[in-house]
Amino acid sequence: MFGDLGVPVDYAGIISMVVAAGTVISSLFSGKLIQRFGVPGVTTFSVLLTALALMGFSYSDNFLYLCLLAIPLGLGAGSVDSALNNYVAIHYEARHMNWLHSFWGVGAAIGPVILAGHLARGDSWSGGYHTVAWIQLGLVLLLILSLPFWTRGKKEETDSPEDQSHSLFALLLTLPGLKQALLVFFCYCTIEATFGLWGASYLVFERGFEADQAARLTSLYYLGITVGRFLSGFLTSHFTNRQLVYLGQGMIGLGLILLLLPFNLTIIPGFLLIGLGCAPIFPSLLHETPVNFGEKHSQRIMGLQMASAYVGITLMPFLFGKITIFTGYSFLLGFLGIFLVAIFWMTRKMNQKVGRGNPV
Repeated sequence: MFGDLGVPVDYAGIISMVVAAGTVISSLFSGKLIQRFGVPGVTTFSVLLTALALMGFSYSDNFLYLCLLAIPLGLGAGSVDSALNNYVAIHYEARHMNWLHSFWGVGAAIGPVILAGHLARGDSWSGGYHTVAWIQLGLVLLLILSLPFWTRGKKEETDSPEDQSHSLFALLLTLPGLKQALLVFFCYCTIEATFGLWGASYLVFERGFEADQAARLTSLYYLGITVGRFLSGFLTSHFTNRQLVYLGQGMIGLGLILLLLPFNLTIIPGFLLIGLGCAPIFPSLLHETPVNFGEKHSQRIMGLQMASAYVGITLMPFLFGKITIFTGYSFLLGFLGIFLVAIFWMTRKMNQKVGRGNPV
């Protein structure tokens, strides 16, 4: 893309930051939007917004246009995430939340395959965006057709107008455990995104792997997340959400230990275990939101949690990249270990503060 647009390759980071900023902003305001327009309306419009933005990407030949189109792309992504996650948390069981996020992994895998297929045929990168945009538009049609099925006879899942007038800062001060919950989401997404971005570089520069081998192992990590979330849906029949969160944290820790060992034999199980460990944490925490904080506030809190998650995804991999200038990539495992300890500690504090007795 950078060759066609006539800009340096690192300008991709600018587009990514614009998308992330839009996502954080729309997540923070999703509660008010959903209160006014409802979950089905916000979800449908958000997907339409992303579809139109992607269609614009496919016709753009100017970097500035891409930056402008990145704004609706981010705004649409944040609102749909907050809306769907809270709707599923209230109306469905934990297994459905895990399966919902498992299909995030399916989509994350299909997108590059579509683009690679266009490039293999000699097409421009714009063809890939064009195809994905049409898929999104098809999804909009399905959402419109499904509108009559959204009402499930449950009580209102968003705040009342009176509650909406309270500031987010006041909400943070009054709800026990919310600050810890936001930190847990921030730290978890720091681990997932940082390892996903820099894991291959660690293998190349610290363990002597070839670039293609490192890329395949990174794919194994994402495969672990996707398959792990699918399997976690079945495990919810035998374990609680809190137990799955702790189980995932333990698996990540074991994966990091395997990567610390000076044997290439432990690399593959290490990458796979970290992916499998990441799998249940995010959906299980999301599904606990109405239980921990009540359905009355869950939509606003869901938006806050998603915003905190996106801040971690956006800033922390970038920060680690800067840290490597001084430490090298060998610090990756220590960096992730610090945040893993923080997750464990904050999870315990959160569970204690929401009044659920022994956190284990």
